[in-house]
Amino acid sequence: MGRYHGAVCRLCRREGMKLYLKGEKCYTDKCPVAKDTTPPGMHGPSRRKPSDFAVRLREKQRLRRFYGVYEDQFKRYFQMAAHAKGVTGTRLLQLLETRLDNLVYRLGLATSRKAARQLVAHGHIAVDGRKVTIPAYLLKPGQAVGVVQGSRELAHFKALVGNAPGRGLPAWLEYTPDTLSGRVLTLPAREDIDVPVHEQLIVEYYSR
Repeated sequence: MGRYHGAVCRLCRREGMKLYLKGEKCYTDKCPVAKDTTPPGMHGPSRRKPSDFAVRLREKQRLRRFYGVYEDQFKRYFQMAAHAKGVTGTRLLQLLETRLDNLVYRLGLATSRKAARQLVAHGHIAVDGRKVTIPAYLLKPGQAVGVVQGSRELAHFKALVGNAPGRGLPAWLEYTPDTLSGRVLTLPAREDIDVPVHEQLIVEYYSR
C-alpha cells in the first residue's frame, strides 16, 4: 500500500476514534473527530452488522494507522511477533512501540508520530550517539536516543530543553530534558501501552 496523501482526520473518523495523527490539534476542540465520529462518505454509517472478518480487519487497520505503518511492514511485524517468545499480540505491540519514530514521539521530541518520522528521516536523531535516519529502526533495552549535536541549535529543539514530555513519560523509558536524550529501560508491558485496540482480534485476523 502506498503513502496516504488525504486528510488524516478522515482516517480517525473511519476508525471512529482519535488516532492522534495531527499532534496538538487532536487535544483541542478543533479536532474534527470531537465533533463528528461518523465514517466519511456520502452514505453515512452502514446499518448492517459487520461480519467477524470485518471486525478483525477494522482492528488491524486501526492499529496500523495508529502507528503510521505500511501494510507490508505491519505484516512483517506480526510474523516477527508470531515467531518470538511470549504472547503474540503483546509482542506485536512491543515491536511497534520500540520503533525509533514512536520513541521520539514518546519522549516528547515531536508532537505526533508523523512529525517524529520526519525528524528521523532528516537526520536529527541519534541512537547510541550515531545518527539514524530509518524511522522503523527497532531499539532494544539499554539503547539511548537523543538529538544530534548539530541539530540542538534549531528553534524546535531549543524550545524543548529543560521541559518534560507534555503527555507524560511511559514507565519503560527514561528522559533527560537538559540533554534531550532518553533511554529504553525495558520492553513495555501491555498495561504500559495506551493503545485502544484488542490485539487478539489482530492475531485472529492473521490466523484465519
